[in-house]
Amino acid sequence: MAHKCLCFISYFLFLISNFLFAQNNNLYLPLDIKQAYEKGTRARNGAPGANYWQNSSDYAIKVALDPSTRMVKGEETVVYSNNSPDTLKQLVIRLYPDIFKKGNNRNEIIAPEDITEGVTIQEVILDGKSLDLDSRRPMVRRSGTNMFVNLSSAIFPSSKSTIKISWSYTIPKKTHIREGLYGESSFFVAYWYPQIAVYDDINGWDKINYTGTQEFYNDFNNYTVDITVPNNFIVWATGVLQNPDEVLEKEYASRYKTSQTSDEIIHIIKQEDLRKGKITQNKQQHTWKFKAEYVPDFAFATSNKYLWDATSVVVDAQTGRRTGVGAAYNPDSKDFYEVARYGRETVDFLSRQMPGIPFPYPNITVFNGSGGMEFPMMVNDGSYGLAEAAEVTAHEIAHTYFPFYMGINERKYAWMDEGWAQFLPNDIQFKLKADAKGTYSPQGYNAAVYSKFAGNQMDMPMMVPSVLLEGSSYGFASYFRPGVAYAMLKNLLGEELFKKALHEYMRRWNGKHPMPYDFFYTFNEVANEDLGWFWNPWFFQQGYPDLGIKPNASATQKGNLVIERIGEIPVPIYLKITYSDNTESTIQETASIWKDGAREYVIILAPDKTVKQVQLGNQQIPDADMSNNVYPTEKRQ
Repeated sequence: MAHKCLCFISYFLFLISNFLFAQNNNLYLPLDIKQAYEKGTRARNGAPGANYWQNSSDYAIKVALDPSTRMVKGEETVVYSNNSPDTLKQLVIRLYPDIFKKGNNRNEIIAPEDITEGVTIQEVILDGKSLDLDSRRPMVRRSGTNMFVNLSSAIFPSSKSTIKISWSYTIPKKTHIREGLYGESSFFVAYWYPQIAVYDDINGWDKINYTGTQEFYNDFNNYTVDITVPNNFIVWATGVLQNPDEVLEKEYASRYKTSQTSDEIIHIIKQEDLRKGKITQNKQQHTWKFKAEYVPDFAFATSNKYLWDATSVVVDAQTGRRTGVGAAYNPDSKDFYEVARYGRETVDFLSRQMPGIPFPYPNITVFNGSGGMEFPMMVNDGSYGLAEAAEVTAHEIAHTYFPFYMGINERKYAWMDEGWAQFLPNDIQFKLKADAKGTYSPQGYNAAVYSKFAGNQMDMPMMVPSVLLEGSSYGFASYFRPGVAYAMLKNLLGEELFKKALHEYMRRWNGKHPMPYDFFYTFNEVANEDLGWFWNPWFFQQGYPDLGIKPNASATQKGNLVIERIGEIPVPIYLKITYSDNTESTIQETASIWKDGAREYVIILAPDKTVKQVQLGNQQIPDADMSNNVYPTEKRQ
């Protein structure tokens, strides 16, 4: 009897597997991704496969920054865990500062005085053996921003290897590619330490060079980092500060600790404190100690001239867990006086509403540098204006979920995180000043921006690997098109089902490395529908969204109005009808009306009223050609 039962269960699972395959096989599947399903590292329903694995490292780093020379000197011990089924005969180590090395390829403009010889490697010790760093020898080879170490003793599956590296490099003075010197003595330090590249189940070692545009693809690691800076310099970093009482004077250590449990904004360092000095304890230099667990990167910032605001917010109502939220900024940056509040409201919104998952980190600090760039528990933001500060704060903090909580490969699929950072804050309503009457929505313009670019010959499908895109093609495929696509998906599924699918995707893949098909297939399963009709035009194909009111007078006179799908990308219908008596009505349909390939949709107008005007679309729905969205109908007989 048990034997028959097991056979039935096996047959049932076989049918389910075939059903899921049939449901998902209308999406183009590259061969290198197909083999992941064949090996069982990923499942056809979008979940991690029974054979899924990923590698990781434990970093112990000691680093010193000399502000006068901009020199970073560090030494690290990395314990690398090979959890793969493969025997590794090579290590790939990233040396990101080599983007500044003379002769290296890059797609960012670098000031001539910031061109260097790249990272200086003083020593590499592998499992107790010092390696010959002569670039002419095959043991160690550098190319672009990667260092390849050929192993005399392989790293076997389920084993570990210990790498010790000593290195130094100079922080750029004028060039700001996610890090740099700001003013006289304020630094944001990112992409700064020799980092073991990702070895994954799709392509093995990630060997893509860093040229300035691409961002993260990192394993989840543990970090213990000691940062030594001169007296009076404050340090903010990824992780939790372990020794505030050793580096800060008692009054400031107390303010810092209070901020970690306060709903109010605590001004830890004010302008009068900077004038007075003696914020740190009276020593020639200080070592700030930080610890971070299971994060994909580590960044830090330091200044002796910045203000510091901090507060906290309960992110998990069930446990009462709080996240500290801070802002470190130039006193001249007037917009930054509101950033700690913007940050607190963002963390609160993300935790409670969208995505509605408790903020995963114990703290987040927004540093006043340049541009807008996210790191685990750290943000590097320029100073622009109140509205821009609200927008960029919300966007960069939203990245905590994508790509950090979810270990996205941004080098290939930047839309898997940038698009979410555009979408998630859509419904936040900031007051640009605490006492303002009106509110500001940080991402209300996504559809309008995308509409202006959609259909341009440089408008590329999102599934084109991001590393192959540059300029406007990269920007729109990474930010605006996916941001709008997620909004259209939410409109299609409804908020409840959309969040259910999103939560399942995040439950399955947080702390792991999802790829696009894991996202597509999970949503298909939760929605109990093959959404290929939506995924294909939005993510895989060239095309643009465009609906129009078909100029058909006879149809209108019969009480009907035809909405035509001109573009290939499916979007919902929102129709506002104004009657001759100045009353109005609206008609809304999700994009599902186009799922079977329909090109026209007939609207039945009210038979007892005369239509004065019909307006198609709204600011949330992209439309590449709006010239056909208004129809001043003739008076019906």
